[in-house]
Amino acid sequence: MSTLTMSVQSAVLHVLGILSLICSSFGNELSVPKPITCETRAADLPDISQLVLCPANCTLWKLSVFGSGVYASISSICGAGVHSGIIGASGGPLEVHKLPGRTSYLSSYAHGIQAQELSRWTTSFTVARTISSPMEVSSQTSSSAIPPPGAAKKTVKKNLKKTPAAEKRDCQVDIALILDSSYHIGHRRFNLQKNFIGRLAAMLKVGPDGPRVGVVQASETPRIEFYLGNYSMPKDVMFALKETAYIGGNTNTGKAILHTVRNFFNPDYGVRRGHPRIIVAFVDGWPSDNLEDAAVMARESGVNVFVVTVAKPIPEEMALVRDQDFMKKAVCKDNGFFTMTMPSWFSTNKFVKPLAQKVCSVDQLLCSKTCYNSVNLGFLIDGSSSVGDTNFRLVLNLLMAIARNFDISEIGSRVGAVQFTYDQRLEFGFNENTRKDDALRAIQNIPYMSGGTATGDAITYTVENLFQPRTVGIGKKFLIIITDGQSYDDVRGPAIAAQREGITVYSVGVAWAPMEDLRAMASEPKDTHTFFTREFTGLEQLELPIVRGICRDFTEST
Repeated sequence: MSTLTMSVQSAVLHVLGILSLICSSFGNELSVPKPITCETRAADLPDISQLVLCPANCTLWKLSVFGSGVYASISSICGAGVHSGIIGASGGPLEVHKLPGRTSYLSSYAHGIQAQELSRWTTSFTVARTISSPMEVSSQTSSSAIPPPGAAKKTVKKNLKKTPAAEKRDCQVDIALILDSSYHIGHRRFNLQKNFIGRLAAMLKVGPDGPRVGVVQASETPRIEFYLGNYSMPKDVMFALKETAYIGGNTNTGKAILHTVRNFFNPDYGVRRGHPRIIVAFVDGWPSDNLEDAAVMARESGVNVFVVTVAKPIPEEMALVRDQDFMKKAVCKDNGFFTMTMPSWFSTNKFVKPLAQKVCSVDQLLCSKTCYNSVNLGFLIDGSSSVGDTNFRLVLNLLMAIARNFDISEIGSRVGAVQFTYDQRLEFGFNENTRKDDALRAIQNIPYMSGGTATGDAITYTVENLFQPRTVGIGKKFLIIITDGQSYDDVRGPAIAAQREGITVYSVGVAWAPMEDLRAMASEPKDTHTFFTREFTGLEQLELPIVRGICRDFTEST
């Protein structure tokens, strides 16, 4: 066979290999990426979803990019691809998906691209990596590629693909990993750090319905490398880590924690409502800045901070450490659970599993439990004839306003409601409406009963039927009683019994409700758990005082 014939075969096979890659990536139909320029904007594309091919060396251009994760459609598509870490300087294919406009686009610096802030734009878009089957395309042709005439066919043993490890659905946490990218760690240890993070992602089995991870770099200025929603498979996370470049600079871990709390944990970028939020900050040696203020903000925001230190300072270096108690001050709680120390980056294998177990121990993530996501709110509603349908709607408006302040979800806060006259009716239990929209709709649709007023019996009924151990969440229990008149039965005894069951009682009186009854029902101290207004129209003013009171009670009990 001539050299020319071999070259032609080689070229044909190379092209066929590329075409088979494209076919395997996009189904049975042949989808060819549309070549675009470095400056092509998403607004220039006609389709809602489109596959494009970015040229090489777009990083040499000054590209306009607005937003982070979700970009304004006036942004360069290729610039957004580089910024998100999906493509590099060599270019490559991208999937572009158009979205509705937004009122805010955040600025950030990543992979050599400075994304700018924008207050509003009419349309948005995201970019995603094209997923292809693992196939090697080579321009080299072996002698067995085209068997000579008469050659016997060899039996080819099929390689069975391993089924990817299932994601850990019992570990539904959102994790920001803060990498140390300072001068102190250096290039070599920085790469060892990335290897450790990759093994951690594999151990966690990250996935859409399991744990999600994103990466932030700590150096002189913090930089978000990728968000929770960018990569949903361990192999994609490891690829993104491989592309993460070392920065250098001071170890400003405190600044990185603040930046992460303020900018990373955003629903637009993959954060899930009601799921525990975690920061794992890696520190090589010691930080250059103060961590205490950042830790306070993290705790107040419901974020659990872990600190992993590597290569503790030797005695001669201790004078350089700004705060020798930085680990104790930075973490969620100084109980030993939120800290880990590794002797060096060269012996980290045995620490991967313990760290994965820590971040998945949801019950021990103490800072996840805030007054907004860890309470059970029971509403006991007076439906007696003296209230009337119009005023009854004003009562429901107050309850909806209170509920809106809380993160209602299956693993977050929950609400339930009972209406009473002489009789009692369970409107809905704690486990029936575990989405906020459903809970608010359920409150709004409660029908007015009309009848007499037996508040004491209603409290007993509520404790026995609403606050059942099998339906109530693990959070602290609160009961808000709203009534407009005097009860025909005793209220003190049932209220005391409810409080013995661990239920904090707030009493809200309107019109003719006697203060004596209200204070008898309320928990201690009576002054901060008793509310009264002459008119039903005044109920709306009680929303914030009641919510603040619930948060105060929650904080004091934890």
